[in-house]
Amino acid sequence: MDYASYRTIKAQHDGGVLVLRLDRPPMNAVDGVMHAELATIFADVARDPDARAVVLTGAGRAFSAGGDAAWFQTVQDDPRAFDLVQREARQIIHTLLDLETPVIAAVNGAATGLAATIALFSDTIFMADTARIGDPHVRMGIVAGDGGAIIWPWLLGPARAKEYLMTGELLDAAMAERVGLVNHVVPAADCVPRAVEFARKLAGGPILAIRWTKLSVNKLLRASVDLVLDASLALEAQTFRTEDHREAVRAFVEKRAPEFRGR
Repeated sequence: MDYASYRTIKAQHDGGVLVLRLDRPPMNAVDGVMHAELATIFADVARDPDARAVVLTGAGRAFSAGGDAAWFQTVQDDPRAFDLVQREARQIIHTLLDLETPVIAAVNGAATGLAATIALFSDTIFMADTARIGDPHVRMGIVAGDGGAIIWPWLLGPARAKEYLMTGELLDAAMAERVGLVNHVVPAADCVPRAVEFARKLAGGPILAIRWTKLSVNKLLRASVDLVLDASLALEAQTFRTEDHREAVRAFVEKRAPEFRGR
């Protein structure tokens, strides 16, 4: 499989392990190009005979800071562009869930919004002790529609998930491990190497049994996706058109606190 056409995701084979790095400096924020590439990368990995396990991480000091506010501004006023984003959002979650190859997230730095969702939908999560993770969609005046409303309750239970999703609060690594959001917290320098080591263990194991065990467990998540994703994306679409969201984007660009008015 040739990944050379990807501009914001760098792929490197390391034996049977495929290392994917989100690469859009300085914080790997998701713009239109990365969003489109996230919608296809997992389907391409599924066709890669050399990828027996995957490590997903970020280049530089962040995993990914989530959606780029400047990109939001261009999307919110273009119905055709927004419809495309919604279709891609479905593809990202569906192709990640359908991928039988084990995916190990190495959360080497900040992981927020969609990036947090992708990390949490991975099969095992290693997190740097200096990293933070969270879903601050509501801080931008929009619903956590692209998968956060599915995976956070699965991992934390509804009450605790709603606490974090309704406030947009970011968790440090120690708290994320304590509440069961991630599997392992490790020193920052060891995050990717530990994830690769674990991926090699899976790649060298009985891969069909491993893949089909993952597929079986993911049936539970798939049922939740079928129940929630379309509704949460539709509600997110509604909030994209609110004055609160427009104010949040303006405030972010202008580096000030937003003034929400509930409309």
